[in-house]
Amino acid sequence: MTGEYNIDGVFLSSVLVSAVMALVAAFVLRRVLSWAGAYRFVWHPALFDTALFVILWAAAVAFVRP
Repeated sequence: MTGEYNIDGVFLSSVLVSAVMALVAAFVLRRVLSWAGAYRFVWHPALFDTALFVILWAAAVAFVRP
């Protein structure tokens, strides 16, 4: 992904935009998984959350890419 997004004269990197999208999705999904009790089956929650963020970031990059 190359390029920037122009928001009122402020140029934001597309990497930053996709990372923020993945972070918001990870927060929402983490709340849903916590509410459903899925973290009982997870050995290391911090490692699971990091992997979840990386997977969602890769999905956001694949989705935004033209």
